[in-house]
Amino acid sequence: MNNLHNYIFIGRSGCGKGTQIEKLAEYLTQKGVINAEHTFLRIETGSRFRDFAQTDNYTAKMLKEAMDNGERLPDNFAIWTWTASLIDDFTGAEHIFFDGCPRSLLEAQALDWVLKFYSRDNPTVVYLEVSREESKRRLLERGRADDELADIDKRLDWFESDVLPAVEYYRNNAKYRFIEVDGEQSREKIHKDLVSMLGSVGGS
Repeated sequence: MNNLHNYIFIGRSGCGKGTQIEKLAEYLTQKGVINAEHTFLRIETGSRFRDFAQTDNYTAKMLKEAMDNGERLPDNFAIWTWTASLIDDFTGAEHIFFDGCPRSLLEAQALDWVLKFYSRDNPTVVYLEVSREESKRRLLERGRADDELADIDKRLDWFESDVLPAVEYYRNNAKYRFIEVDGEQSREKIHKDLVSMLGSVGGS
């Protein structure tokens, strides 16, 4: 399956991961890499997790309470969420885009085993680098209900304590192609830089 692309998009909240995934998927579709035979699967754990938290389930109620209190959730629930997405939606013929996961070193190591299990070699990690100050500005500007200043600071603290070790793990791991892009540019310039760094037909 080396002809199928595998991307892990990672970065601070508000860095534009979702936008750049959409733009890259559109580019790869135009190039014929994404097609009727080989579509793509976008794994975004946040929305699936929030949907589960609204169900009438004991664990879901506990998770929702923890989320409402701004607590960091155990890694096993995040791993379960993206694993369930693969089990439910993956046929083996898709390109894969991981959107904002993994979010810890433990999760990154768990994903290692999953990618190895599916024989997905040399995944590409795209790290969209934005400063803490820029991330906070964008989140406040976005104005969502969960974007209160105290919650934003907690999430940015977690990024530095939990996610950055995963970033460094990928940066120094020969099994991954690591690409760092300046995320404080315009969306168009970020996409242009990313495509340039990936090379023809978007890397592996």
